[in-house]
Amino acid sequence: MESREQFDERFMLRALEMARATVGLASPNPQVGCVVVRAGEIVGEGAHLYDQRDHAEIVALRHARERIADLTGATVYVTLEPCSHQGRTGPCADALIAAQVRRVVVATVDPNPQVSGRGISRLRAVGIDVALGVLQPEARAINDAFARSIRAGRPLVTLKTALSADGMLAPPASARTEKNPHWLTGAESRAEVQRMRHAADAVLTGIGTVLADDPLLTDRSGLPRRRPLLRVVLDARLRTPLDSQLVRSAHDDLLIFCDEQAATNRATALQAAGVTVERIAQQDERIAGQGGRLDLNTVLAALAARQIIGVLLECGSELNGAFLAQNLVDKVVLFHAPTALEAGAIPFAAGFGSPSLLEQSLKKMSRTNFGADDCVAGVLRDPWG
Repeated sequence: MESREQFDERFMLRALEMARATVGLASPNPQVGCVVVRAGEIVGEGAHLYDQRDHAEIVALRHARERIADLTGATVYVTLEPCSHQGRTGPCADALIAAQVRRVVVATVDPNPQVSGRGISRLRAVGIDVALGVLQPEARAINDAFARSIRAGRPLVTLKTALSADGMLAPPASARTEKNPHWLTGAESRAEVQRMRHAADAVLTGIGTVLADDPLLTDRSGLPRRRPLLRVVLDARLRTPLDSQLVRSAHDDLLIFCDEQAATNRATALQAAGVTVERIAQQDERIAGQGGRLDLNTVLAALAARQIIGVLLECGSELNGAFLAQNLVDKVVLFHAPTALEAGAIPFAAGFGSPSLLEQSLKKMSRTNFGADDCVAGVLRDPWG
């Protein structure tokens, strides 16, 4: 016979499935799924889609009422604590109270320190039984970017890179052809990168990568998203070529950060091509040699102001090193290819040393195979912590 714990996990798994299906459709809000259960059967379910405003609980309750008018005594499973405050919609805790549900099972509290626990307290105050923490790690992983954004005021930063068998980023410059990317990893890994781009709000690179590889940096997963992937380039002197793939494909989705001294005529030409150019402060002189002259904290603050909650780094050695040196990386995903590179190859992060040192610092580390490639992923800091 199924235990209470197994019963709760079974329905929370469905709520988590609903939440995961909203990748690209909920940001900058959290991804939330909800299931309404009565007499051991699902009678309603829903998820939050940003453009449709209603939170997952409201969608699930409405769906349930299409089948059963009276929800008295029902149990509700929700992946994130029901809100208790007025935002774009009313408090979900009040909607659950009005529906006279008997029990609410919550995977994790709201990461916002100012509201965390208040929705649960409101439910308990009127006698609703609340169970907290069912499949919490899985629920939190879905909303790491939201948690980092709401707690720190800046986007979650994920460093993604492909490495050779000997831990290098790319062949030496002398062995490469300009504007021709060197693929270390196979098709399976590159497909996974597209899924990572789809889950991010922005992908960020530096001018060195633009000049060397002429990347497109688009989301080619084929999955729906409510707003375009923002492509971000750090280019202090505005050297991004007007005939680059990035500029030629710009359609309100390309943002270039430069410093205050960048040439005005270059900015004008890029803007005429549909590129957004934003001037920002330079780095402190003590760290100016790490990844160029642009202040990375200012970059992240500017992205946060655009409601970007998750940034994927697809950078070269200098910027990888700069983000790591300034403790601005939250997650790391390293794709290890089976092929080694020759002497003089470019290190994965300037000034950082071997990627094995980085792997030793990872928490919640996992290993996955994508074709012949080995993928190591983990976190440097808990976005919820």
